[in-house]
Amino acid sequence: MARPPVVVKDFQKPKVVFQPEVRQGMQRGINQIINAIRPTLGPLPRTVAIERIARTDELPELLDSGGTIARRIIQIEGRDEDVGAMFIRHVLWELQEKAGDGTATAAVMFQSIFNQGVQHIVNSGGNAMRMRTYFERCLPPIFEALDRQTRHLQGKNQLAQLAATIINDPPLAKMLGEIFDVIGPFGRLEIRQGRSRELEREYVEGIYWDSGWFSREMMNNPQDLRAELEDAWLLISDLEINEPAELMPLLEMAVGAGVQRLVLIAATLSDRAMSLLTVNKDRITVLGVKSPEIAASKRQAALQDLAILTGGTPFFKAAGDTLNNVRPEHLGRARRVWANRDFFGVIGGRGDPRRLRQHLKELRKTFSATSDKEAREALLARIGRLMGGSATLWVGDITPTAIEQRKELAIRAAEAMRGAMREGVVPGGGVALLACREVLRPYLMKAEDPDEKAVYRILMRALEAPARTLWQNAGFNDIEIMADLRFAPPNFGLDVVHKRIISMAEAGIWDAATVVKAAVHSAVAGAALALTTDVIIHRRRPPESMDTA
Repeated sequence: MARPPVVVKDFQKPKVVFQPEVRQGMQRGINQIINAIRPTLGPLPRTVAIERIARTDELPELLDSGGTIARRIIQIEGRDEDVGAMFIRHVLWELQEKAGDGTATAAVMFQSIFNQGVQHIVNSGGNAMRMRTYFERCLPPIFEALDRQTRHLQGKNQLAQLAATIINDPPLAKMLGEIFDVIGPFGRLEIRQGRSRELEREYVEGIYWDSGWFSREMMNNPQDLRAELEDAWLLISDLEINEPAELMPLLEMAVGAGVQRLVLIAATLSDRAMSLLTVNKDRITVLGVKSPEIAASKRQAALQDLAILTGGTPFFKAAGDTLNNVRPEHLGRARRVWANRDFFGVIGGRGDPRRLRQHLKELRKTFSATSDKEAREALLARIGRLMGGSATLWVGDITPTAIEQRKELAIRAAEAMRGAMREGVVPGGGVALLACREVLRPYLMKAEDPDEKAVYRILMRALEAPARTLWQNAGFNDIEIMADLRFAPPNFGLDVVHKRIISMAEAGIWDAATVVKAAVHSAVAGAALALTTDVIIHRRRPPESMDTA
């Protein structure tokens, strides 16, 4: 019997789409996504409910993070519309990964630029490629205007005010202000699910890595379930020690040099080798600790950092190093070393302070020049450890879902605060962007090309979009507020919480300069690129069901 034919629907066929359908379809998709994000901008946001993929009895997710909302939308109806939606989704999620915040600001600016750009192209015959060039030329003067408004915050109260402008959670903002006042912009902060309904924090003295002891038998502090050595020497390596005979040269050298407490950092330490350390503990106390990190490159970097911190010399298996080559001058020193099952820490490393400062300077320089998220996170962790500031924040709430959402909020705020502490803050509430309009006016007055004039006008209106959206979300008439601000001094804006026009500095309303710059760049560059998209090629999609004719 012949198999019935398969009916292939239109949306399953490959297709090439040209203008004006491309622009119209992408515009509808972009506006759908951004209209879902607009309500989240500002300190008085409205939430967005997203149905869970797995249809269960659980409530929908209630979100106020633009990047997370965009990430949750994986497809919308209409193939042309879906291209536009996925374009802006990628722009916003990439921004959140890089800056930690600013997605709602970027979204409303992107929407304003794109919609105005489409209108100019359709109604006035604008050239998208020429407009894109002018858009990109406007970024440096806007960034310079933001730099002139930038200042640095100090103290836990000002940092808490900054956190409060990022997240609508006063207790969490206060806690983050205190933590970053202690650990600084590069300090190590672990954010974990809480053990109760409350927020808790713990500060860790010194520096620690995610690797613990080789054996519980090395524990000498049963009350805290850890081993501790005072005035310790350190052998730093990633060597694999399998036989007791391999340890003999090291132990003889250490005893001969008067070392009484030794920390042995190695990739592996067999039970047979460990038994030799136990037998000789009346002559020398040895604490065996696992080399940090799993990946070889990260492990090598961690051991280099530890060596500089303690003044030791790292020994690497890949370089052919063995314990036969160890001399007293190769050992590092520390005031105290501790270890438990999961971690080991160093307090008071006795390396050369000048060499440590130079190493930190080089790491910060590399961090500033790196755009890859994973590489930046690794460098941030290294800098934080070497600077010695470490804290753990336990985020609690009523339900597991609420805890997870609050934890994500804390992570997003922490990333934005780090950027603000490194590169400063600008007046919040959209005021900094409103001030940037003035730098474009001289360019507009001199411009002769119609596309160039259009770009300056488009950007001046787009720079108003975040402030206007924020006011609308708080229930104010943006036209009236804009009129009132024309007569206000510089850096004055609307405090929507206290419902008054006031100096943003006096009200403690700030935005991280790095976040604002990243949002402007994503919005301007992304919208300019979207305007130049002329053709969409849809791939064939497999049939979702075997319909018969």
